Amino acid sequence: MSEKYKIYDKDKAYYVTLTVVGWLEVFTRKNHKLKIVESLKYCQENKGLTIFAWVLMPSHLHMVVRADDECTLSEILRDFKKHTSKEIIKQIKEEPESRRDLFLKQFEKAGRNLKRIKNFKFWQDGNHPKEICTNRFLNEKVNYIHMNPVEEMLVAQPEDYLYSSARNYADLDGLLEVELIDKQLITYE
Repeated sequence: MSEKYKIYDKDKAYYVTLTVVGWLEVFTRKNHKLKIVESLKYCQENKGLTIFAWVLMPSHLHMVVRADDECTLSEILRDFKKHTSKEIIKQIKEEPESRRDLFLKQFEKAGRNLKRIKNFKFWQDGNHPKEICTNRFLNEKVNYIHMNPVEEMLVAQPEDYLYSSARNYADLDGLLEVELIDKQLITYE
């Protein structure tokens, strides 16, 4: 793994991206999206994860986050990915899913030659963490996160997308509690 994609300072916030193998669009089903939200809530309440901004897109999750307790951000993300991988694959196997065979074949293929993977690999390796070191970089990443659904033409306005912290920043109810960043830094472009 590249040295530039590592979490070095456990006290800092990071911009991270978690991506499904093959960029498969798994998060188009409500139950899969809610499993991600439920798991993030668990990490907030039990593992010390602080979320400043987030968006769940069909194939990936972007966040600006920090770890606040004994667990490091790397440990939290590792556990989150392990848990959600098992739970979402279970959902795909047990619930009506028209793309079941496609998904399971891709997940099996991705994990086939990996000793640490028993059956299926759901998430790509790594989280591509980038340390938040300036207000400008923070603003850029939060804008990117909130504008992602607009750019993909899923919604017209950032706050219209339910699976995003843009709602919190627009003083609307969000699915997750977030640590709001000074709104003067957040300007959508």
